[in-house]
Amino acid sequence: MSGSSVAFRVQPSGPLRGELRVPGDKSISHRSVMLGALADGLTEVEGFLQGEDCLATRKAFEAMGVVCEDTSPTGMRIHGVGLHGLRAPAAALDLGNSGTSMRLMSGLLAGQAFDSTLTGDASLSRRPMRRITEPLGRMGARIESTEAGTAPLTVRGGLVLHGASFDLTVASAQVKSALLLAGLYAQGMTVVNEPGISRDHTERMLASFGVEVPVSGLRCQLAGGQRLTATAIQVPADLSSAAFPIVAALIAQGSDVLLPGVGVNPSRAGVLKILEMMGAQLSLLNVRAAGAEPIADLHVIAGPLQGVDVPSALVPLAIDEFPALLVAAAVAKGTTRITGAAELRVKESDRIAAMARGLEAVGVQVEEAEDGITVHGGGVRGGVVDSLGDHRIAMSFAALGAVAADGIEIRDVANVQTSFPGFIDAMSGLGLNIEQLP
Repeated sequence: MSGSSVAFRVQPSGPLRGELRVPGDKSISHRSVMLGALADGLTEVEGFLQGEDCLATRKAFEAMGVVCEDTSPTGMRIHGVGLHGLRAPAAALDLGNSGTSMRLMSGLLAGQAFDSTLTGDASLSRRPMRRITEPLGRMGARIESTEAGTAPLTVRGGLVLHGASFDLTVASAQVKSALLLAGLYAQGMTVVNEPGISRDHTERMLASFGVEVPVSGLRCQLAGGQRLTATAIQVPADLSSAAFPIVAALIAQGSDVLLPGVGVNPSRAGVLKILEMMGAQLSLLNVRAAGAEPIADLHVIAGPLQGVDVPSALVPLAIDEFPALLVAAAVAKGTTRITGAAELRVKESDRIAAMARGLEAVGVQVEEAEDGITVHGGGVRGGVVDSLGDHRIAMSFAALGAVAADGIEIRDVANVQTSFPGFIDAMSGLGLNIEQLP
């Protein structure tokens, strides 16, 4: 799929039934390449997400001299070059649509001996980067951006980094991770204190590579100079991607779907807690470990949902899943309110505005606020929605199409490939009436 002309058409569907293994976790796939590249030895990865975002990370490290071999459709062997083995790339590193790549690599590259430039597509080039460049600057990094604080970013090498203590004003896994990765190259201790819980994939994976990252409550720290030892990584199925078939199955009457091996890390399982508050019949079966990460088989049965006021403490634990949650809210009985979610305005699109316009276009009453949205649940008529090139907006409205009386056409959906390659085939396999329009 390529180009803004690509569209989905979803017609009312019957029950969704069957088993679906959703693609590998995007956050963990990114980190497996980054840390595997810096490790000593061969890192074996299984379940790697072959989506455009994660492939952009892989290509960037290959451009810096790291050899990555495919061992299976989702398997990869990374020939680590060690903490100081990366080589200067011959050209700017194009990270496409991936904010995770740009923010985490800014920290990692700040400790190299060479200069590097990070670029991205139009969407990524609008996203705020000062939240990364300013705290890294306190460690001695020098990162040049546009006047607006956006990409392209030029990361200057050959500088001495110093550990520092940071009190973040917003819980952010990307900021925390960038600081910890820079901390590997810094003299002394890097300490990050957060005001709330954020995803802890970086801390877990660093530990699996043998790096000591003591965590106490909302505080983590890392001593500079630690080396990484290659390991084996099993990437769980992505909970963020699972959110779309979960919601589709919850709202399409008579549905019964099993999603095996999904990551259920507590630092990002807010979507499951919120759906359970709404009355979802959602069971976690066979809870087990995949390396450093907990996984489970998710069993979803359709049933009535009730609108809720989403607790503020759960907002950062479900920030990427709110488009899917708003679809559930559109079908639920009563009103759902989300506040404290201003971060949604600086994702791949302004997700508050994009979801508000899209829901209005299909007949749902909403009220938009600066830091959230109120959705009045009930019937969904259908219509035409512009996803604004945002993969999560596109897939959310595809799920909603299952119950839209007149069906939904979703435009500008090419970026679904960044996180869920094979989305149409996967959802069709469960019974969703979805097609790609020429």
